[in-house]
Amino acid sequence: MTVLDVDAAILAGGQATRFGGRDKCRLLVDGCAIIVRQIEVLQRVARRTVVIANDPARFADLDIEVRPDLVAGAGAVGGVYTALASARSPYVLVVACDLPFLDERVLSRLVELARAGDGAWVRSARGVEPLLACYRASAAPAVRRAIDAGQLQAAALAGILQMLALDEVELATYGSPDRLLANLNTPDDLARVQ
Repeated sequence: MTVLDVDAAILAGGQATRFGGRDKCRLLVDGCAIIVRQIEVLQRVARRTVVIANDPARFADLDIEVRPDLVAGAGAVGGVYTALASARSPYVLVVACDLPFLDERVLSRLVELARAGDGAWVRSARGVEPLLACYRASAAPAVRRAIDAGQLQAAALAGILQMLALDEVELATYGSPDRLLANLNTPDDLARVQ
């Protein structure tokens, strides 16, 4: 796989309230911490990988750049904004820290699709996946306007950005959509992937 002229950002700033406050990115799946696996996959696709989080000490053992939120209290949309505003490349892959089964072919396809708009994300039966997406860094001002307007739901980005979608039919060509989109929000979710 060729390394692309993109940045990658792992959003790891959530409170994991449905997981009792456990650090979701450090959960072990198949014997490996999710964030370690994510970094390995993202580094095969992106020139630069960062973690967006406000507590860099959590990641001191990973030898990775950690960027704090540029706008406090803006949730996932704030994480997207921070990733875009601090990008060094024209595109940024953005992933949630609780996705254990990132696939470099899916990520590369999102980058390819993103070139025709403000970005691209996966669209499944659940809806769009704003935290498994590739955004143009130049969309940062539009995302900031959404934050300033109080639009803090990540799915609200569909109303302000021209996003293309990798649909579930195409996603299935890369593997089981249930596996590729598995995210670990609760202990039950973790049990399902073990």
